Amino acid sequence: MPKQTVAIIGASADRQKYGNKSVRAHLKQGYEVFPIHPTETSLEGLTVYPSLSEVPVAHLDRISVYVPPQIGISLLEEIQAKGADEVWFNPGSESPELLRRASELGLDIIRACSIVDIGESPSAHPD
Repeated sequence: MPKQTVAIIGASADRQKYGNKSVRAHLKQGYEVFPIHPTETSLEGLTVYPSLSEVPVAHLDRISVYVPPQIGISLLEEIQAKGADEVWFNPGSESPELLRRASELGLDIIRACSIVDIGESPSAHPD
């Protein structure tokens, strides 16, 4: 069975940030992880992609968002274009405007912590 895939928007090299904890948690659970960050090039031993459109898979199982809503809203069309079975808006990444626009675009929105969903605890991934 192929590995499940996840793109993490807002992945961070800072091990204290949830965008980094999510990378580590998904790796631990066996996901193929595609970190997305406009200026990082590598983190946790993985290649970082500057945008979702550069991720080298046709369709993702999930996209997990860790950027503020004012950034996330500008990425919704790119998220829609990439395609994913689930789009996770982690605490702090959503706003009423962003969620309304995401719904208009037909995204399968989940408002919850994607780390907890895969059976991990953010505190289990200390810096």
